[in-house]
Amino acid sequence: MEIIDITAPLSPEMLSWPGQEPPSHEFLSHQKEGDPNTVSWWQTGGHTGTHVDAPLHFIPGGAGIEALDLHRTVGPCRVVDLGHVEGHVGRADLEDAGISGERRLLLKTRNSGQDLMRRGQFEEGYAAVSSEAAEYLIGAGVETLGVDYLSVEPFEDAEFGEGRFRTHHALLGAGVTLLEGLVLTDVEPGDYFLACLPLKLAGSDGSPARAVLIRGVEYPRRPDGFGTGAEG
Repeated sequence: MEIIDITAPLSPEMLSWPGQEPPSHEFLSHQKEGDPNTVSWWQTGGHTGTHVDAPLHFIPGGAGIEALDLHRTVGPCRVVDLGHVEGHVGRADLEDAGISGERRLLLKTRNSGQDLMRRGQFEEGYAAVSSEAAEYLIGAGVETLGVDYLSVEPFEDAEFGEGRFRTHHALLGAGVTLLEGLVLTDVEPGDYFLACLPLKLAGSDGSPARAVLIRGVEYPRRPDGFGTGAEG
């Protein structure tokens, strides 16, 4: 069995969205100072680094992250290589990749080729998912979508566009779970078992998460003939 960690390390030096503070870390006690134990104190946002968006993030009255159905973020998934796409991921790119029937889908774009998640400086020109591509993914039956930068939204639509946050509104409004900030640089395209668990923060619009991909595991088949590793 191989476990591939696709989580960005949480630290005060990590990549952050413009205008949002990176995590802060201090010690309330430390054995090096003669204390009997070492106790850390962290402060961070709900959308720091590798994280999961809850519907509440953009949908009025939407569910918080504590209500997440963990079947959305734990189960078989497909990693698709879209590193050749120069702009944002469009409908035609997904059609060419043969996206159909995947419940959990992770998109490896040029962000991973440029190793953007492991850089400390924010890059406005990251690859995201267009609103037209979002509608295609909804129609294709995708329930969980993962991307390899801090947002699924094109930066210009998040900050300046007239129809701001169209991708988020489309996906979250359709019930699609979003995993953002995945580190896919060293991940080969293909089929994996995804395990991504956000913190159970009551009433939160999102949460940092630990995400891994697992392969080399045989999953038992159910009595009805469907393999638990196939349909998720």
